Amino acid sequence: MALRIDACVAQHQGDRKEQQDRVALLPHPKGGGVALAVVADGMGGHTGGTLAAQQVIHTAGSNFGQFSARSESPRDLLESSLNEAHMLIKASRFINEKDPHSTAVMLLLQPGKVSWAHCGDSRLYRFRGDRLLFRTTDHSYVETLVAKGRITPEQALVHPNRNILLTSLGGNEPPRIDYGEADDVQAGEVFVLCSDGVWGYFSDAELGSLVETYSAREACDRLIDRARTRAQGDGDNASLVVIKLLDAPQKPGKAKR
Repeated sequence: MALRIDACVAQHQGDRKEQQDRVALLPHPKGGGVALAVVADGMGGHTGGTLAAQQVIHTAGSNFGQFSARSESPRDLLESSLNEAHMLIKASRFINEKDPHSTAVMLLLQPGKVSWAHCGDSRLYRFRGDRLLFRTTDHSYVETLVAKGRITPEQALVHPNRNILLTSLGGNEPPRIDYGEADDVQAGEVFVLCSDGVWGYFSDAELGSLVETYSAREACDRLIDRARTRAQGDGDNASLVVIKLLDAPQKPGKAKR
């Protein structure tokens, strides 16, 4: 069964002085049902984080434009994009006298297949209906506590050290990059990429229910609105991509004579 895509990109500056997140949903220049979604959450003082996040988007877009689905592996594209962005962000530290860093999550869509990679705590969720099939594991201090059973996921959302990352792009150490893929995608699935300014205000169940119930645009609007309300005047930059896979309408067959 052929699939069609309902997708939306959304951002809000929150209560911060500037928007240091960057987000993109890029169709491949040669078409073919290939697209790349990216969310990057920049860090590093005034304008430093903005430059870092923008570097992630620029590097990913440049590499994606030259990507050949027939001869190149999705993993090579995603991991090389993240590693190249890391090196360029790190180099910019000496040019701009700033301390730029960024998280990143990327999703590559191809017909019948998806591939993803991430570094830091920007997340990818995969839902089938409203049921969570997968979400990335944050490279953060509190996520290690959850994995060890020392705190619950609910406690992690309000933990005082929830913003401490164990890796990022632009740091002194090589970034940790986790990769995954799936070739069993089907109609009714939803992929959400988002920064912590979004996911920090939702349980997995509520997030899944919202994106399953509404169109991609409506889901983005409601997620941003609820995150803003729950932030109570202290909201971070919020950025997300919602991608819904739907059945493509069947073309009418030729009438028989």
